[in-house]
Amino acid sequence: MVCFHLSPIPGSGLVLLCLVLGAVSSYALELNLTDSKKATCLYAKWQMNFTIHYETTSKNYTIVTISDFGNATYSGSTCGDYQNGPKIAVRFGSGFSWIVNFTKEVSTYSIDSISFSYDTNDNTTFPDAKEKGNFTVYDPVAFGIPLNDIFRCSSISTLEKNDVVQHYWDVHVQAFVQNGTVSTKEFLCDKDKTSTTVVPIVHTTVPSPTTTPTPKEKPEVGSYSVNNGSGTCLLATMGLQLNITQDKVASVININPNTTDFTGSCHSQTALLRLNSSNIKYLDFLFAVKNENRFYLKEVNVSIYLVNGSVFSIANNNLSYWDAPLGSSYMCNKEQTVSVSGAFQINTFDLRVQPFNVIEGKYSTAQECSLDDDTILIPIIVGAGLSGLIIVIVIAYLIGRRKSYAGYQTL
Repeated sequence: MVCFHLSPIPGSGLVLLCLVLGAVSSYALELNLTDSKKATCLYAKWQMNFTIHYETTSKNYTIVTISDFGNATYSGSTCGDYQNGPKIAVRFGSGFSWIVNFTKEVSTYSIDSISFSYDTNDNTTFPDAKEKGNFTVYDPVAFGIPLNDIFRCSSISTLEKNDVVQHYWDVHVQAFVQNGTVSTKEFLCDKDKTSTTVVPIVHTTVPSPTTTPTPKEKPEVGSYSVNNGSGTCLLATMGLQLNITQDKVASVININPNTTDFTGSCHSQTALLRLNSSNIKYLDFLFAVKNENRFYLKEVNVSIYLVNGSVFSIANNNLSYWDAPLGSSYMCNKEQTVSVSGAFQINTFDLRVQPFNVIEGKYSTAQECSLDDDTILIPIIVGAGLSGLIIVIVIAYLIGRRKSYAGYQTL
């Protein structure tokens, strides 16, 4: 018997609203597996995503990120028997499956192996894939945990193999649960043990529960591009400043374009720009076409190494920024904020992007943001001036009338 549910990412009360709006693209998966006596034999709660790098028919390479598990099922998950150990089996999307096998020793149990399968015959997820078929990535983990301990790893763990990168975080798992009761004794992963020794310095004289980051100077503007083999298909010029809040500690990171690598991919309906550096695992900007005549920034995915040794990761696939007609570019010279979540915002400076229909590697005519449009000040100034003039005239009229009325009384 399998009992399970999908729950949103834990957080503040605003998270529920974000889920209603579709702002959060990752889900915490939770599985409570019971035996024939309805006693819990395996419990797991975790978050994950997958990045798959594949070759297209035009001999280019592109990246697809799998992070939506809203339709996940747990068919095939078992408590195990005398011959086979417990197993978590998750099936989601179109042809995706993820399986974890556990084994038991005398005083420990192990996460024995993890396998992930995907099907490139799905043209929606893998458009123009050169190789069609079902592919499986198998990773022997063999990670031991004391019996009757629940394993916890809040930090991001990464597995990379055969063009597939797997990310796991906020992991809680216990196999071979004793007496149907999930243990409260935790066995931490090494990254969590390390991160717990790093204590952020917070001055006790500051009453605010969230530290305020030291203001940083304006970031350097960088130029980025994506080539699809036949020429440049995406252009981006911008200064980027990342604002992060984690564990009530705020930090600001200016991206240095001189030490930042970039890659991406272009398709008829989507275009991707990915940035990475020594402290940024990835910062993805995904653009999409809407109504067949406009483009916009639809999604941002980020994973960053913070100074305290932890990893900050978040994704939002329901954005609506940088909207402009196809065949043009979008420009905003003044500071603009892209709010990815309550904990992560991107400030842009001297921004110009064109993710589609780039001709000869040059920007097309730009549509400017409202912040750059100074012409809107003219009607405001004129209107304010006219309002002031009308007020002066009304006051003068009332004063003149009062004087005339006083004169009549004297006569």
